[in-house]
Amino acid sequence: MNLDPRDPRPLYLQIMDEVRRALVVGTLRAEDPMPSVRELSSQLVVNPRTVSQAYQELEREGVLYVRRGQGTFVSPDVRADRRVVAREVAKRALLEARRSGLGVKELIETIRKVATEEVEEPLVPASSSKRGDGK
Repeated sequence: MNLDPRDPRPLYLQIMDEVRRALVVGTLRAEDPMPSVRELSSQLVVNPRTVSQAYQELEREGVLYVRRGQGTFVSPDVRADRRVVAREVAKRALLEARRSGLGVKELIETIRKVATEEVEEPLVPASSSKRGDGK
């Protein structure tokens, strides 16, 4: 799980999105245990309250549940919905576009152009890592 310090969204929302993304790509599945609040806050170098807030919100949404004395787990009823993730990505792109003075039409045209270029020559080689430490 990686957080982006340049992302203007609160860290707890980024954590929530990362959990949802992990469900969509299959790195998290129903009934999988989540790291403890302390473990994840240490790993992400954030305040434990931030992780706790993300977990509480995900619990309210039915994505996670708590087993007393055992920890936090992915709900058995959770369904990975790619549309939810796509919607969140689109909302962030629109927000950034507006902040930069771009209109929706210009953003969509640029996304199409970049997608075409991506097919011809990927922007990020498959073997590279954002963090640069192989994780």
